[in-house]
Parts: sequence; C-alpha cells; structure tokens
Amino acid sequence: MNKTQKYNLTRIIISLVVFLALLVFEKVGLFDTLSGLVHFFLYFIPYLFIGYDILWRALRNITRLDFFDENFLMTIATIAAFALGLFGQGEYLEALAIMIFYQLGEFFQDYAVDKSRKSISNLLSLSPDYATVVVGDQYKTVSPDEVIVGETILIKPGEKVPLDGIVLDGESYIDVVALTGESRPVRVKVGDTIISGSINGDSALLVQVQKKYEDSTVAKILELVENASSKKASVEQFITRFAKYYTPIVTVSAFLLAIISQFFLGLSWHDSIKRACNFLIVSCPCALVISVPLSFFVSIGYASKKGILIKGAQYIELAANIKTFVFDKTGTITKGEFKVQHIETFDNGYTKQEVLEIAAHAEMHSNHPIAHSIQSEYGQTLDSSRISDVKEISGRGVVLKYLDKKTCVGNKAFMIEQNIDFHTANLQERSDGTTVYVAVEHTCIGSILISDSIKDGVDTSLADLKKLGVEKLVMLSGDSNEVANTIAHRVAIDEVRAQLLPHQKVSELEKLIAERDKNAPNKKIAFVGDGINDAPVLMRSDVGFAMGSLGSDAAIEASDIIIMDDDLKKLNLVLLIARKTMHIVKTNIAFAISVKLVILTLSALGLASMWIAVFGDVGVSVLCILNAMRIGRS
Repeated sequence: MNKTQKYNLTRIIISLVVFLALLVFEKVGLFDTLSGLVHFFLYFIPYLFIGYDILWRALRNITRLDFFDENFLMTIATIAAFALGLFGQGEYLEALAIMIFYQLGEFFQDYAVDKSRKSISNLLSLSPDYATVVVGDQYKTVSPDEVIVGETILIKPGEKVPLDGIVLDGESYIDVVALTGESRPVRVKVGDTIISGSINGDSALLVQVQKKYEDSTVAKILELVENASSKKASVEQFITRFAKYYTPIVTVSAFLLAIISQFFLGLSWHDSIKRACNFLIVSCPCALVISVPLSFFVSIGYASKKGILIKGAQYIELAANIKTFVFDKTGTITKGEFKVQHIETFDNGYTKQEVLEIAAHAEMHSNHPIAHSIQSEYGQTLDSSRISDVKEISGRGVVLKYLDKKTCVGNKAFMIEQNIDFHTANLQERSDGTTVYVAVEHTCIGSILISDSIKDGVDTSLADLKKLGVEKLVMLSGDSNEVANTIAHRVAIDEVRAQLLPHQKVSELEKLIAERDKNAPNKKIAFVGDGINDAPVLMRSDVGFAMGSLGSDAAIEASDIIIMDDDLKKLNLVLLIARKTMHIVKTNIAFAISVKLVILTLSALGLASMWIAVFGDVGVSVLCILNAMRIGRS
C-alpha cells in the first residue's frame, strides 16, 4: 500500500473503533444525561475526521456547478441526518456509519486499482534511465533519447537495455519477464537482436543501436499502456452516460419524495426527510461507476502480468465474442525460419552452386524470410555490381539483369507470367515447402526448395481454442495451395486460402466479415499475424493480435492486442480473461441494479431503515469491487 492508502486505512480503523465505542455507550445509556449539543459533537467530530475529504469534494463541485455525483449524495444525506439529530430525532449513529462504510468501499476500490496498477507498473518501470555510448575508448552516459541510430552502446550486467539494437560483441542472458511474462532468461549472442526494456544478465554487451528511442519497443509499449485506460468498452460508456443522468434524477426524486410524504401522505417532516435521505443514500451509483471500470482495469493489469498488452477495455469486450480466428501462416503458425532443403538443376550447364548464387544476388535487397534463407545458404559476400534493373513483384518474384542477362527468380505462376521455357524443368510442386525457380534468358535453369517448420504446441493451442467455443479457424497464406494445405492439415485448420498477395488477404477477410454480418453479426472475427506485412488485415479485423512481433512498429501500431512473446497459447488466455471479465461486469450490473431497485422502493414506502440504505450503497459497492478483483484468479 502507498502512503495515502495507509493513511486512509488508519482513519477507517480509528473511526470504526470510535464508532463501536459510541454504539456501546449509546446502548448502555451513558449519553442520556448529556446535552443535545454535546451529544451532537461527540458524533460530528469523528464524522468530520472520516469524511472531510468527501465534504470538501462536494463543496468544491457545488461551487463549480458540477455537483451531481456520489460525493454530493453522501454529503446531503448525512448532513440531513445530523440536522434531524439536532432536533432530537437521533440519527447521528447512522450518519457516522454511512461515512465510515463509504470510505471503506473507497479504500477497497483504491486497493484493487493499486494491485492492478502494480502489474502495469512492471511495464512502466521498463523505461531506461540512461544509455552508455561508446565513443572511441571513452564511455559517455546520456539520456536514451539523445542516442543516434548506428551508435554503439555498452550495456553492463544488471542494466536495463535502453534501445533496440544488434549485439556486436559479448554473450549474455537477458531477462524479458516484464516484457513477455516469460520467466526463463533468453540467451543472446553476436548478431542477435536485443529489445529495449529487457534487463542484461551476467555479461557486458556492445550493441549497435537500430532505432531511435521514440521508435523503440519500450517507448511504444509505454505509450500504449498510458493510453489503454482511455479506450472504454461500450458497457463502460453506457455506465458513464447512465450516471450522468441518473444522479440528478434521483436527487430531484428524493426532494419530491420528501414533499409528497409530508403534504400528501400526512407524514411528519422528520419522517419525510428521513425517507428522502434513505432514498439518496441507496440511490448512489457507486457500485456501477466503480466496479465496471475497475473490472476492465484489473483485467488489463492481469493480462500485462502474463505478457499480453491489451490496448483498451473495448478490445476485452470484443475478444469475449470471438468465434473465428484467422491466422497468417509464416511467423504465426510456422516459425518463419526458412531453410534451403534442396537445389535442383535442369541439365542446362548450370551447377547447383551457380543456381544458388544467382538466386542470392537476385534477392539481395529483399526482406522476405525466403530471400534471407537463400542468402544464408549462399553464405558469401554479395556483389551488387553484378545486378541491375531490379524489379520486385510483391508475392511473386524478382526480374532483373544478372551479369547483363535477363534473370527471373520466383514462384511457378511468376515464371509462367514471364514466359519462361519450362520444357526441361520438373514442374511437380512439392507440398512440404516452397519452390523458388531460377531462370536465365527465358530458360529455367533450376529450382530451390525452401521449407518452414511448424511452431511447437500449435496443434494443441488451436485445439484448445475449439474447446473454448471458437467455431472456425482460417489460414491465409501467400504460399502455394499444396504447402498451405499441408500445414493446415497438420494443425487442424478448418479453411485455407492460399496464393494470396498482401492486398488479397484483406479481400479474403472482407468476405469472412460479410458472411458473418449476414448470419451472425455479434460473432467477432480476430486476425493473428506478425504485424509487418499483415498490418492492413490486422486493422480490418474486429480484434487484431500481433504475435511474436516485439520490436515491430507495424505490430504495435496496427494490432489491438499484442502477445509479447511467440506463444499461441496466450490466445486461449485472452479469451478466458475476456469472458470472465464480461461475466463479472454483467453480474455486477445485474446485482447492483436489482438490489438498489428493491431498496429504493422500500425506502420510498418507508419500509427501509438507514442501515438497509447503507447496505444498498456501500455494501453493494464492496461486494461488486471484491467480485471484480476475482479476475485473474482460478
């Protein structure tokens, strides 16, 4: 607990002790001989001690003409109770009890928020304090936002990684638990990417900075965390609008109740005001105004502790109704670690090494994983002077001049488009990988088989989604039908849409959305991708999940929920968190409204005491808050 919470808890405990003492003294008749004014101050002083902040907020809001809130309702009801006591009607005990238990409810709320905030603060604490820049033989400590891309920084053991970069020298374990929820440290070595916000373990590292601080992973995450609470779910927006109109309505209703009770029902002014006070107390919308946003806040905090960054409450509400998951293949279902498995020549004077060499040079400017696998297999320095007139056709291939000869490297469809002679080539596509063809001067000289492997545990994770009620699993891929169908069959994907260019993936998702809108508009569609080539699809889906994309600007910008490690099992956890959150939110709303309606009716009829009114407000609020805190348990 922070200092404010400790202070408030101390106030509550002292006030409760005083309240119990006053209750005992009242029952044994010790106050019978006291004057009315002394009796009044015995209760009013502890009332001011426990409720001065409520009274001050109510007075401040009145001066601003914005006073229809729970502070106003509590103040009017309790002050009216004390006023009744001054005239010998004895409502002091109830008035003090109302303020004490109201503060107790506020304490529970603050405690629950603080507990969730600690999970989020683990992310906020990722922000680095400094970076050590290497300048020749000197080391200069500067603010991370002063470091320029390309500079080398030193990260000592135990220090936070201030910026994204590539390891130039050293080998160490990196603690990424605050980023991904993964407790096991990750080993990094020369050539590996290191992510800002993680903590260096046992050895010093020299790292070349790849991104400015404002573009780094930690900066993007911190920005998202700070903005997450501003994106409200529709049920939150409803409660906010509800409270805005509800509070002035019940205030006016309480005033009318007092008038009607006295002038039309013949009650005394004391009984009329008492009914109105009870009505005001129980009508306070605290249970709804507090517990609904708190439920979403607790949910976001718990998810962040598990390495899941949810950008706002609205995405929890949407995720609870996901019935279709659409997956990108490469980097999501598969590891995205392509390797050359086989090279074939077509008896035209070229060796396998020459086929590989031509393909590696043709793909030297491409960032596609397949291009990287070819370059890695070639393993030699690429000579850019050998190539010219390079033209890349996204999703199909590259046409260029290699040593002044027209060269084409790409898939089968691309070769046919380029009128390549296939009469000597084996056109049988293999289903266990992607075949890249290499052609020189309109003749196919060879092919390269590249395959990817399925991530561990994908089949189990997708099966668990089905157990949770997900109705359809769809995979979109730019690969051939054979490759895509082979992968889909192994992990039990329901539908496959293959040989898609990036813009065609959006079209296929649009078809699924149109079909959904026609048959079941409340069932949401989620897309899961790596967040780089799939940004348009991530943005178009109801809920976009970025998988395994730490450090990817596209993932952070385009997605709604970021799985901060490469674990598909977190999709199941998101569904469980979202569904439990919405169940608790709906339960709290139904419970609070039903109890309040009953007690409001009893108060209007004069059948409810002020103690029952206290339960109708504070008791219901505490129960709803405790219910909201169950998110993340079991």
